[in-house]
Amino acid sequence: MKVARILKTNEPLKIENIDTPKPKGDQVLVKVESAGVCHSDLHLWEGGYAGPQGVFMKVEDRGVKFPLTPGHEIAGTIAELGDSVKGFQKGERVLVYPWIGEGSCPACRAGEENLCDAPRSLGVYQDGGYGEYALVPNFKYLVKLGDFDPSAAASLACSGLTAYTAVKKAAVKDGETLVIVGAGGLGLMAVQITKAITKARVAVVDIGEKNLEEAKKLGADNIINSGSVDPVQAVKDLTKGLGAEAVIDFVNNSKTAPNTFNMLRKRGKMIMVGLFGGSMELNLPLVPLRAFTLTGAYTGKYADLVDLVELAKKGKVQSIVSRRFTLDEANTALEELKARKIVGRAVINP
Repeated sequence: MKVARILKTNEPLKIENIDTPKPKGDQVLVKVESAGVCHSDLHLWEGGYAGPQGVFMKVEDRGVKFPLTPGHEIAGTIAELGDSVKGFQKGERVLVYPWIGEGSCPACRAGEENLCDAPRSLGVYQDGGYGEYALVPNFKYLVKLGDFDPSAAASLACSGLTAYTAVKKAAVKDGETLVIVGAGGLGLMAVQITKAITKARVAVVDIGEKNLEEAKKLGADNIINSGSVDPVQAVKDLTKGLGAEAVIDFVNNSKTAPNTFNMLRKRGKMIMVGLFGGSMELNLPLVPLRAFTLTGAYTGKYADLVDLVELAKKGKVQSIVSRRFTLDEANTALEELKARKIVGRAVINP
């Protein structure tokens, strides 16, 4: 089968032909119809994340090994089944839950394999979806799609699930204000999810006018172009000087994070999601004095992915797929994502 592999960080992915794996036991071989192109793929390709004071956090220090077939947003049809698989059959269209754990740590026992102490995530720690086929270790990681479009479904496994987790952590009530920083694929999904499961007011902050216009179309109540106005003051103006009950930062870098912190009202929640990196200096007394909650959100659990797929099937959320690439164009896909040329999401259709 044909795959696009990272042989070495910061070097072009290589298109190779390798043996197609044969599923055994609980394993399932999925013929990939669509693989989402995610910023996490970009960080993997670049070899890591920007840390504080110029420190570069290498993915290899976290246990990632190359060569590797990236791609953790995988949707396709079942090609072959191991002899212990139950409840699935060949030809069924499925979405793959990629955030696989080792199974016995406290997070795994609580159903939160995405927070496993020794993760085995597809497309990160083992081969993923940038190929014609993907081997799924256990059928329990599959979600049935029926007739749902695989290109629209693929990004639900990461950007959609991450946004869903972040919105649930924000826990905004009717009439409260949720600010979403970053109107990329995750931010646009978060707008829809918030409107689907809450009656909160949604304000979106970004520097791209096209992204902001898309956010408005999807239900954002207010849009703020941080390239032309002070976003903190804009949020204060929207909230009668109080600040927002919650802010989700889908960028989370040295520039956005301080602004996110300063947008909060008393008892406000700051949910950090993006991996663009850097650091910020905190006014520490403000955290207890204003009873702020600062937390992170990383992907999500399998049960939430099942719920999210149901929302998508009902038409309450949709993935904005603006670009499609062939497997041979995997490098182009990553380059365009890096250059911010993609509104919403891009997918690879092998």
